[in-house]
Amino acid sequence: MNQWALILAAAILGSGAAIARASEPEAASPAESNVRGAPSPNIGADRTIHFSLKAPEANSVQVAGGDGLGAGPFPMTKGADGVWSVTTPPAVPGFHYYWFVLDGVSVNDPASQTYFGYGKETSGIEVPEAGADFYAIRDVPHGEVRAKWYFSRMTGAWRRALVYTPPDYEKNPKRRYPVLILQHGAGEDETGWTRQGRANFILDNLMAAGEAVPMIVVMDCGYANKAGTAPLAIGPGVSRETIRIAFRTFEDVIVHELIPMIDAAYRTMPDRDHRAMAGLSMGGMQNLFVTLHHLDRFSYIGSFSGPVIPGINTGREPQGNTPEEFDSKTAYEGAFADPRAFNKRVKLLWLGVGTAESPMFRSSISSAATALQRAGVDVVYFESPGTAHEWQSWRRDLNEFAPRLFH
Repeated sequence: MNQWALILAAAILGSGAAIARASEPEAASPAESNVRGAPSPNIGADRTIHFSLKAPEANSVQVAGGDGLGAGPFPMTKGADGVWSVTTPPAVPGFHYYWFVLDGVSVNDPASQTYFGYGKETSGIEVPEAGADFYAIRDVPHGEVRAKWYFSRMTGAWRRALVYTPPDYEKNPKRRYPVLILQHGAGEDETGWTRQGRANFILDNLMAAGEAVPMIVVMDCGYANKAGTAPLAIGPGVSRETIRIAFRTFEDVIVHELIPMIDAAYRTMPDRDHRAMAGLSMGGMQNLFVTLHHLDRFSYIGSFSGPVIPGINTGREPQGNTPEEFDSKTAYEGAFADPRAFNKRVKLLWLGVGTAESPMFRSSISSAATALQRAGVDVVYFESPGTAHEWQSWRRDLNEFAPRLFH
């Protein structure tokens, strides 16, 4: 696996041993992500999680999931009633995907709501973070999330964008709003930012507190294949040239179809000074790819845990096995070559990463931020303390990023 493949990997599941127990944690309560009335999984005050599954005919059952659940998969113990159970070590706060492995087959938990992740509908669990309510549903005015379908001539298919309109959108029919295009990560879709990320509630709360300018937020699907061509797989081992081709089609959709459609359908402020784009992981990579090609259309840029790949715009592969250095003069076809000109055009460049992310992500992002700062490019570098490549990192990114937009 080359460096590009390693950096592109969106999540790494540990295989080391971890301490888990079969008994239920004390003072546990059902997860808010459970289907209505389901008592399991439940979460203890110490953030241990008790999972259970009735499968009397199974020979073995495990629970596995993303980074925040710990170094699973965790073997479950079968009771006399045919119910398998385990209590995992304390989880990192936030949202985590998970699934059961039943006799070697991955299955969803019937007690959990499902979320589109890992390229399919997947179980998920919301682990509360003490004292953090910036993404909670509060008693404040709420915006609306609407589904906007449109036909893409670029892809030859119908596409769906989810559009968040701020709380006062219907009350002020003459007011126009700036736009943030907000993209999901690999294996996810346009529903991720509202279902897993709670972007609408984050923005509701920021606007109610007067900390963010009322804005329209557009969330589109990050996968786009040119009409008449076979879908391109984006994942570990894929060459930069393949990624570049896939991203180029997505770029054409954003610039030539999505932006004009949104400007025509909603009361936007249709100019670069009032247009931003951000994304997480793969969406962060796409964001840099698109915006740095089109600085005539975007003045705010945010990449949340998006690996910074200097040669991605050209498809140039790195030479050898040594880490690729970020050259501010040549990266992204020279977008940063003139720092003063860049700073004058771009009002915000944001690079974020979780402190518990793998070195592959941290080194790519932090080294790029350092190189840009040394070159004189204005960049905000944000670290989410204690979180890995997961939604809690990106919720925190958005909560800090959005108040800086459109002032």
